Amino acid sequence: MSRIAKAFQNGKAFIPFVTGGDPDLETSEKLLAAMQEAGADMIEIGVPFSDPIAEGAVIQEANERALAAGCTTDKLFDMVAHAREKVSIPLVFLTYANPIYAYGKRRFMERCKQAGIDGIIVPDLPYEERDEMAADCEAFGIDMIPIITPTSKERITMIAKEAAGFIYCVSSLGVTGVRKEIQTDVRNMVAYVRKASNAPVAVGFGISTPEQAVSMASVSDGAIVGSAIVKLIAQHGRQSIEPVAAYVGMMKEGLKEIKN
Repeated sequence: MSRIAKAFQNGKAFIPFVTGGDPDLETSEKLLAAMQEAGADMIEIGVPFSDPIAEGAVIQEANERALAAGCTTDKLFDMVAHAREKVSIPLVFLTYANPIYAYGKRRFMERCKQAGIDGIIVPDLPYEERDEMAADCEAFGIDMIPIITPTSKERITMIAKEAAGFIYCVSSLGVTGVRKEIQTDVRNMVAYVRKASNAPVAVGFGISTPEQAVSMASVSDGAIVGSAIVKLIAQHGRQSIEPVAAYVGMMKEGLKEIKN
């Protein structure tokens, strides 16, 4: 069983997101270990990029901070490899097609394997073009995690049946960011996904409170939270370890209350 599959074995999974290298690589490495200790079941790491089109202002600014602090793809791989000495839960990269192609697809996936990355999420890679990366992912055992949006509709079955690792269901239209209210019919979307695939389903985009996380995870297999955590990092910088760990712990405790 893969590490990603195991992450969904013990109740609802809580999956925090951080931008790699924000505010710097040393802090990022400490955050990975602290979030695992606080109860994270898997961690999503954003690869800093100058044009992260799926991201709202909070994560765009995190990308800018990471790049300004000197984070490169190679340095990020090195940091993750070093973090793996302490971190045993699944680690997944969120990145875009451009950085992968610029680095070299096969070389990128090989470095993922060497560093201990379990999967990749590529928001701007259309389903129709997934085959361009699928072979290299498979060659190095990297799960290519699909994203399903509220507008996917008739494409859901087609996308879900090819899923590896887990399926990322987007709870809201637009870019990432904290939302006061999530209005998408996530229950119906997840039910449709489940008809097409046995892969675990996690819901992200807009979740920031324990109540929202419980609401989304109660109809799926887990909740993904990004902008709320990245905001804490922006606020506290190198002193963000404890506030982020406390937040992750609070969110995970909320999910423990859900009965499978």
